Amino acid sequence: MKIKYEHEIRWIENELATKKLSPAQRGEYRHQIRKKELEIAFNSGHREAHIRRKPMITWLKAEEQHQHKNGGGWVANTATVEDSVYIGADARVSGDARVFGNAQVYGYAWVSGNAQVSGNARVSGNAQVLGDARVFGSARVFGSARVYGSAWVFGNAQVYGNAWVYGSARVSGDARVFGNAQVYGDAWVYGNAQVSGNVWVETPLFIQGTKHGVSNSSYGKLSIGCITLTFAEWKKQYRSLGKCEGYTEKQIKEYGAIIALATKIGK
Repeated sequence: MKIKYEHEIRWIENELATKKLSPAQRGEYRHQIRKKELEIAFNSGHREAHIRRKPMITWLKAEEQHQHKNGGGWVANTATVEDSVYIGADARVSGDARVFGNAQVYGYAWVSGNAQVSGNARVSGNAQVLGDARVFGSARVFGSARVYGSAWVFGNAQVYGNAWVYGSARVSGDARVFGNAQVYGDAWVYGNAQVSGNVWVETPLFIQGTKHGVSNSSYGKLSIGCITLTFAEWKKQYRSLGKCEGYTEKQIKEYGAIIALATKIGK
């Protein structure tokens, strides 16, 4: 059984090294490797398998990497990772990346290049932070999201799903970028803005009203609070929805005006 599993692990590692795979596919392959390594260790009487696992950064030699003392994740010797952070058993930190403060990198996440993750930031799932990107504050990057180039994600911002943030883009405050959205160039998503689709090279329209922010979250759509509708639907339903959400008559008029402006100048 051990020989069979070791053969399967070598085959999977070859696929990781030679094939062009999506982040989800890579995550699944790494999960299969982990399961087989645990099975080998269990059958050999080693219950603490993660301590003895072979390196997960497959393009580096064993002596070019080490396991982080807090979590057991693999760290290239060229990277700088403080003892205070958590690097989960299946996560990787490579290149000249820096992870410091109380940051956490876990799941199958990967931090590489000159990227920095700091403060109370969290990078998890199959997310990747690459290049010269920065994730700090209490920001979250998860799912299959990517942050790279010179992009920053900070504050309480979240980037998740299949979203990409790159170039010199910024996501800050309590903003959310998710779905298949791509934010790049000099675009800045801030405040309570939500962006859930399409490609944004310029800052998406965001107007803060007295109760909720109004985001041009994808082409032809506005998000107000937790409700996302098309431009036409908002024009037709804003009054009834406002009443259901407990808006005053004054606020309903205010948001009617904001919707009229947003649908006129938004994308």
